[in-house]
Amino acid sequence: MTESYVKKLSTILLDAVTDKDPVVREQVCSALCALGEAQPEEALGACEEYLRQHEKLAHPYRTMILRAMETVVSGHISELDKDMARAIILLASSEMTRAKELVCDWQQAASSVLVAVGKRFIGKVMEELLSKFQPGALPHYFVVQTLANLAASNVFGMVPFLTSVLSTMLPMLGMAKHDTMRAAFCCALQYFSESTLEYLANLDQAPDPTVRKDTFATDIFSAYDLLFNHWLQSREAKLRLAVVEALGPMSHLLPSEKLEEQLPKLLPGVLALYKKHAETFHVSKSLGQILEAAVSVGSRTLEPQLDSLLAALHAQICVPVESSSPLVVSNQKEVLRCFTVLACCAPDRLLAFLLPKLDASNERTRVGTLQVVRHVINSAASQMEVKKPFILSSMRLPLLDTNTKVKRAVVQVISAMAHHGYLEQPGGEAMVEYIVQQCALPPETEPQKLGPDSEDLPADSVRAISISTLYLVSTTVDRMSDVLWPYLLEFLTPVRFTGALTPLCKSLVHLVQKRQEVGADAFLIQYDGNVTLPSPYAITTRLLTVSSNPYLGDGRGAASLRLLNVLHRSIHPALGPRWATTVPLLLEHLDERTEESLSQKEWEEKLLAFLRDTLAVVSDNTWICQLSLEMCKQLPCYNGMPQEKNFLYKCIGTALGAASSKEVVRKQLQELLETARHQEEAEREGLACCFGICAISHLDDVLAQLEDFMRSDVFRKSTGIFNIFKDRSENEVEKLKCTLILCYGHVAAQAPRELVLAKVESDILRNIFQYFSTKDPALKLCLVQSVCMASQAICSSTQAGSFHFSRKAELVAQMMEFIKAEPQDSLRTPIRKKAMLACTYLVSLEPALDKQVQADTVHSCLHSVMSVLPEPEGQDDHQESLYLDTMHALEDLLTSLLRRNMTPQGLQIMVEHLSPWIKSPRGHERVRALGLSACLLQYFLEHLHVSALVPFHNLGLLIGLFSPRCADLWPATRQEAVSCVHALLYLQLGYEGFSRDYRDDAVERLLTLKEGLVHPDPAILFHTCHSIAQIIAKRLPPEQLISLLLTMFEGLGDPDKNCSRAATVMINCLLKERGNVLLEKVPEIVSVLRTKLQETREEYVLQAAQHSVYLLASQHCAAVVSSLLGSPLPFDSHTCTLWRALAVEPGLTAQVLGLLLEKVSRDVPFKETRAFLLSSSPGRVATVLPLAATCALYEVMSALASGPAVLQLYPQLFAALLLRVSCTVGVLLPRTLQAKEKRGAGSALAPRSLEPCSSAVDALQAMLLRGGNEDVVQRVELEGGWQLLRTSAGHEEGVARLASAMAKFAGPRLPLVMKELVCTQSSVYEIQRVTSTGFLAELLTSNVVNDLMLLESLLDNLAARQKDPCASVRRLVLRGLANMASGSPDKVRAHGPQLLTAVIGGLDDRDDPHSLVALEAMVGLARLLDLVEPQDLRPVLLHVAIRIRPFFDSEKMELRSASIRLFGHLNKACHGGCEDMFLEQVVGGLVPLLLHLRDPQAPVTSACRFALCMSGPNLECAELQAALQKHLQEGRGLHFGEFLNSTCKLLMLHFPELLGRLVSTSLFYFKSSWEDVRAAAPMLTGFLVLHVEDEHRPQVDLEQLTAALQLLLKDPAPLVRMKAAETLGRLVKFA
Repeated sequence: MTESYVKKLSTILLDAVTDKDPVVREQVCSALCALGEAQPEEALGACEEYLRQHEKLAHPYRTMILRAMETVVSGHISELDKDMARAIILLASSEMTRAKELVCDWQQAASSVLVAVGKRFIGKVMEELLSKFQPGALPHYFVVQTLANLAASNVFGMVPFLTSVLSTMLPMLGMAKHDTMRAAFCCALQYFSESTLEYLANLDQAPDPTVRKDTFATDIFSAYDLLFNHWLQSREAKLRLAVVEALGPMSHLLPSEKLEEQLPKLLPGVLALYKKHAETFHVSKSLGQILEAAVSVGSRTLEPQLDSLLAALHAQICVPVESSSPLVVSNQKEVLRCFTVLACCAPDRLLAFLLPKLDASNERTRVGTLQVVRHVINSAASQMEVKKPFILSSMRLPLLDTNTKVKRAVVQVISAMAHHGYLEQPGGEAMVEYIVQQCALPPETEPQKLGPDSEDLPADSVRAISISTLYLVSTTVDRMSDVLWPYLLEFLTPVRFTGALTPLCKSLVHLVQKRQEVGADAFLIQYDGNVTLPSPYAITTRLLTVSSNPYLGDGRGAASLRLLNVLHRSIHPALGPRWATTVPLLLEHLDERTEESLSQKEWEEKLLAFLRDTLAVVSDNTWICQLSLEMCKQLPCYNGMPQEKNFLYKCIGTALGAASSKEVVRKQLQELLETARHQEEAEREGLACCFGICAISHLDDVLAQLEDFMRSDVFRKSTGIFNIFKDRSENEVEKLKCTLILCYGHVAAQAPRELVLAKVESDILRNIFQYFSTKDPALKLCLVQSVCMASQAICSSTQAGSFHFSRKAELVAQMMEFIKAEPQDSLRTPIRKKAMLACTYLVSLEPALDKQVQADTVHSCLHSVMSVLPEPEGQDDHQESLYLDTMHALEDLLTSLLRRNMTPQGLQIMVEHLSPWIKSPRGHERVRALGLSACLLQYFLEHLHVSALVPFHNLGLLIGLFSPRCADLWPATRQEAVSCVHALLYLQLGYEGFSRDYRDDAVERLLTLKEGLVHPDPAILFHTCHSIAQIIAKRLPPEQLISLLLTMFEGLGDPDKNCSRAATVMINCLLKERGNVLLEKVPEIVSVLRTKLQETREEYVLQAAQHSVYLLASQHCAAVVSSLLGSPLPFDSHTCTLWRALAVEPGLTAQVLGLLLEKVSRDVPFKETRAFLLSSSPGRVATVLPLAATCALYEVMSALASGPAVLQLYPQLFAALLLRVSCTVGVLLPRTLQAKEKRGAGSALAPRSLEPCSSAVDALQAMLLRGGNEDVVQRVELEGGWQLLRTSAGHEEGVARLASAMAKFAGPRLPLVMKELVCTQSSVYEIQRVTSTGFLAELLTSNVVNDLMLLESLLDNLAARQKDPCASVRRLVLRGLANMASGSPDKVRAHGPQLLTAVIGGLDDRDDPHSLVALEAMVGLARLLDLVEPQDLRPVLLHVAIRIRPFFDSEKMELRSASIRLFGHLNKACHGGCEDMFLEQVVGGLVPLLLHLRDPQAPVTSACRFALCMSGPNLECAELQAALQKHLQEGRGLHFGEFLNSTCKLLMLHFPELLGRLVSTSLFYFKSSWEDVRAAAPMLTGFLVLHVEDEHRPQVDLEQLTAALQLLLKDPAPLVRMKAAETLGRLVKFA
């Protein structure tokens, strides 16, 4: 290529740099860079020339070219010669300084080019820059900026120039009037200074080691003078920052005397910038550098400025640190560096400044000050040693601060103090107390961070750091031991330190253990002079009480017990040995459990046992009384902590019970009653427990005290004798009564039984009776609970049998009133449970209750409990427990009442009460009732005593009630029902005289049958019910049978269908087993059956009428069929059941099916109509009689017994129903039936859809199933064929899938079926012809047509349909002929001419506007080509290739894919003998096939892969063939660019003469409608030209090609423009 073409190509690329798409522009620049990679001098020269010649090119595009040049220069700086470097330097210099105003991107790009060149040619760059950096004239901004960047990028090259640069620059500084220019000079001075410092620090590596700091001192000072005295005063913030950034490094180069002289002005000047700038990092950094420079020269002028320095730095440290602002964080680090310097220089001045700031009102000021104090304590420990008292005294105010962040800072300061000996000083204890206060912060109530402006940290961070600090100080700082012991004990008992108990106990345990190691008595608590220390009683009470909730507060229970154990000698000298055994057991109990698994009741019992054991070991009444007094004293501390307070009450009761002084006991009980918070339920319960525990040892004293309290004025609403009870409201009095009643109940429950019995009526219940008139729910619960406890105490006494309870009936009636008042649908309180338990105990006492009272009691209790709604799954466990307890209470009550009347009549009374609940429609009520019944029957059986042989007269009624429940929907109900029947049959045996231990084999089978009732499978369930009925039939007396049957007939209407079905099963079994004794009762039984048939529509009930229908149809088949067909559509369940009854006997069934087939075929399937006023298109509406007959066919054939008859009429049924399906696709129901269909959609009237096509498909499925072809039905269902059959769009595919399944699984049926279908060729219904043709065509895919010798007749039949006026029929004929390739490949050669003629004729079908027949012909021909004789194929190859070529670029994806794939098969057929004429077609197809590899549709690209692979052998090039096979394997990913490159390379290597033809064809696709194809075309062209030899390049008009590519650079698609640019880049490489 000539040089002129290179320029032209470069111009094309450079012209494209103005593309509107940034991605395309980047591609153009990449092409330029790629050119530069290969030929950097030429590329740079072209760019340089282009920029010189296009003066008016906009600067954004000049910028891109300059950046490309910088990339090339940076990568190839070593390859540049001096001339090119000079040219680039001149260009970049010109570009940089052309515009006087600033155009940053453009000028920066040019500057970057100069910096890149300067890394090697620093002299030439400096020569050019210095030419524009002349004395007396202000240089361009970017000249200065470039000098600065050169200094940063090439230190050793640039520093030798700095002397002359600075001498030239200094006069210019005064000339700079604009802030931007001044900022550039500042930047240069900063970089110059930094470079100089770096140069001086690395003199051993420097080219000129003679350079000295004082070389620059004078010039730097001159610059400093201007910058500081003039420019720093500027109003422009950026300039001020630039100045201060420069002053930092410049200060290190100033002469020492000048720096000392300037500091008094310099430091205030820099500090003043803090007020002018929000971002102060650069100011602080510069200030730090200046301070370091000042200290390094030993400056004496620093001290006078300390105040202003400290003030400014302190203000900076108080700025809030935002994590999102790294500059602020960095600024604080720089400020702390400054404080470090000042702390070492002037510690007194620093503290005098800092400590008063701790009293500031501003939170940030306080936090910042504390940060500096901590920093000073840690970093200047030696200087701060003598300042400890001063610092400690200054911390008093911060200790009172409530701000969270201040707290955290204070804790950090205290932590630092602890490690440096501050806390041993006077005032250190206040610091310890502060840490403990922070440990006590409650985690759940801590404030969270509110937003970006809030600096408060979560208090948890304060608490966590405080706990960590306390433990570390206790364990790691040895000298703190005397400070913390025993001082930390003072924090154990105050309530405000409760949250800190766990860390306190841990620290104290460590301290005690450490002191134990020192000496035997070192750890004893010394109370002499320590009046603030808690007493042993206070410590014991506190630690024991908080241990009751052991996992709270990070496990305070274990920590408290461990502390208690190590303090045993201080608590009482005698406790050591015993606690050494008992405390570890308690700790082990906690270790083995978690908060979730610990039983609170069990744990409290263990702690109380521990307390009782401790009191027994001490055995000192004075000590015990002191402990009980302390416990009472601590009670108010636990207000708001009900669990701990309740436990403390129990501890008080335990302690009082161990006390021997009755006076102390009475006095403390009185105080407890007077001071208790009676409004709180938990406290009432705790106080009552206390009285109950105390009554174990002091019953008389406790009762006397309660009596005194009851008679006191505290129960009056007006003023009483105690001021604390003045003006009590009625509500408060009710709560006092609650406490009193509960106390009586607990006293009755806990006190010794032999003592309680004598006092229960006179002293306990007498006082309780006074309050039964209340409406207060809390008092009600207390009354019921106390009555229950008192009743239980009476019954558990050994003398209960002789006890006569005179007010028993009154008490029972009162309990019933309470129960009735409870809501029936919910269970929220234990009132019901407690009341029923009380009644249970009361019933067993004398005197007995009246019968009516008993009945009312049972009725009330059942209504109150049975109807309670069950709780949802996974709900409150407490609620579930309450429900179970209530049910057990009800069970116990009913059993207690039955015990009073152990007769059949008594049992009947109980069951009558339960009967409504046993029959309830609500499952939860049934299961409860059956459970209660089973318990009562079992109890009755276990306690049965028969003195004479009497009949169990109600056995039939009871078994009839229970036995159908063996099939209840609820498994638990079924189990209970069997238990009931089992018990009843044994009761019958008992009444017949059998002993109680007799075991009947038949009845015992019930227990084994019970297991079958767990299974939800209905078959197993009802089989088990049948077996149960057999057992009942064997053991039931004859006189009980009719009552049993009549009861079961009533059960047919049971709302639980399972029970209703179980009744039918049992009735049938009983009739079969015992029907011989029911002759006289048959009319009655039939009458009942008829009545039930009218009442229910359940199928299992209708079966009773099926036999009658069968007999009638055996005599009058046609009449029965006609009558049933007259039933209204859709058939109801009665009618369906009756249809199925006709399938019992094969002969009758065949007659019925024949009649129904005649009805289906005789009438027209639909009527044409037009939608009235809505549409001009005709619609089709089904006729009623064939529709009814189709539904009837389904019902008859759905019966299993119809199988033989279906087999007899198989071909007629199949053909008729298939055609019925076809002619009902899209057919609508008549309007009357449409309305019925909508009404019946949600009811049981229409179990199936009445839609015509669906009903026909259902009938066809039923016919196949009864005909033994289940596998056909399953295969078609699996493939979705049944659903396809119902739709117009999928009907053909559905027919094909059905035919395929029939050929696979029902081959022997096909001859007769085919015979029936062949007759439809002349059908007047086009859809029937389409369906039959599709079915027959699909059969040819299977070899079964050969096996059955059906091939010839099938081909003849299909050939006869080739001229059918329906295009769909003609298309399916072609599909069928092509199917021979799959089903009968060995027969294709014999019929080759016939098949080819038919299929090629389809290519020329002129009556098919959408080319669907042609598409079918192409697909079919591709399948047949490999199987026909070559001599039959060769004459038509060229014709077919020419005919399909237009379809390669069809807009329809299917036509493109099929035609290209067929082209591949044509190539395959020619392997080994391709004629020249066809080879022309192969060559002509190469470009379309290559480009359509980028087709947007995957099937087309797959077809192209195949066609190219098949074309390879015909081109007779082994390398090309191998490459195509390698890249285009199906399923392998294709890298299109790589493939196209290698293919073009091989084409041009072996077929260079094709270049012109291939390029001209690809140029045609430059205008393709598909973007990816349009982008691939220039790629193909570029690769072809790339690989062609010089002598063949004349075939291509490069000017035309270049023009076409230029045109593509204007394509609307960015991808196309990118590929065009890329292709141009490829061509450049070979220019």
